[in-house]
Amino acid sequence: MSAPLIERTVFVVSDSTGITAETFSNSVLSQFEQVKFEAIRIPFLDTLEKAAAAAVRINRCADEQGAPPLVFSTLVNQDIAHEIRSANCTFLDLFGTFVQHIETALGMKSSHSVGRSHMGGLTKQYHDRIEAINFSLAHDDGQFIHGLEEADVILVGVSRCGKTPTSLYLAMQYAVKAANFPLIPEDFDRGSLPATLLPFRKKLFGLSILPSRLAEVRNERRPNSQYASIKQCRHEVAEAERLMRMENIPWLSTTTKSIEEISSKVLAEIGLNRRMY
Repeated sequence: MSAPLIERTVFVVSDSTGITAETFSNSVLSQFEQVKFEAIRIPFLDTLEKAAAAAVRINRCADEQGAPPLVFSTLVNQDIAHEIRSANCTFLDLFGTFVQHIETALGMKSSHSVGRSHMGGLTKQYHDRIEAINFSLAHDDGQFIHGLEEADVILVGVSRCGKTPTSLYLAMQYAVKAANFPLIPEDFDRGSLPATLLPFRKKLFGLSILPSRLAEVRNERRPNSQYASIKQCRHEVAEAERLMRMENIPWLSTTTKSIEEISSKVLAEIGLNRRMY
């Protein structure tokens, strides 16, 4: 019999959106499978009055649960951070932990500006991301073949293997212009890639999936159809993988991988392992 889950409350506090702290906390806390965490996000904590109210809330939680909650913070204002730190909690200062070391390494002080990671609305990097998102939406599922020469990568694979979410993640997070193109039974009968893709062979990256999982996904969309049958899924996956091996296209199975893992592999394989700050 497995041990019962421990329940703990986590506060994510920030003077901006809280997305950075929330993402970091999710990554760290996922390592503790025996604990069930309830996350409470308190964004835009930008005054001492708000900080005092948040501290009261944290103390109340500690009293009710008999244990100090974890607090992940990206607060830049040190007075506000001190107010939260004084509460009955385990305070994890994500910015303070690293900024001082970086200041020492660079020989300069940071700007200590609130929300700097989300102030890209007028920057080139921000516009590049928007342009990449628009490109990926326009070139989803092979619906628009013009402009593929602008693509950084073209994902290929059978229908419902994860091409669309991966394309959009690459665009939103890395400003990568990712198109995606389905491999269909006609391609397998012909035994070759669609003619549209041949000029862009070096940009291709393949996604595959276990037939059993593919059948589950397709049954959610078209229950009890031939499209979703395990026989059809086995045939398409086998033929798609055979075609990718024959064409020497790098590929991976998405069955047990997150979008983040898939995207990192794509970036590394295609030589686009970059991130713009």
